[in-house]
Amino acid sequence: MQLDDLYRRVIMDHYKNPRNRGTMNEESVTINLNNPTCGDRISLQLQVVEGKVADAKFSGEGCSISMSSASMMTEAVKGKTFDEALAMAEKFSALMKGEPVEFDEYEELDALSGVNKFPARIKCATLAWNALRKGIEQQQESH
Repeated sequence: MQLDDLYRRVIMDHYKNPRNRGTMNEESVTINLNNPTCGDRISLQLQVVEGKVADAKFSGEGCSISMSSASMMTEAVKGKTFDEALAMAEKFSALMKGEPVEFDEYEELDALSGVNKFPARIKCATLAWNALRKGIEQQQESH
């Protein structure tokens, strides 16, 4: 199996069987973002406990890239401190710029490496990550 085929399967698996899709009843930080160019929209909820992302859920609509990226991101940041989560977001931004990056913490993110060949899709892939950054900033400002 080619690496591109494997990556495509990982992306489609997260799109068809999203992890952490839904909403939280607990008190959480909620961030709503959309990508006006293509219509993708996401609502990200973060449950924060002592400066860590204890839980993350998302809802919204969008293409396979944006929804699978949100699914992967919520899996990847659970249990991470704000600094660790922001460092992952920076690595993901570097990946979208075509820089060589490996995600030892959550290897499935590597499946999105091919997105950088399609500039119009980069905003799709980064939507959830931008929501994560915004949520952490909001949380840090309020405390």
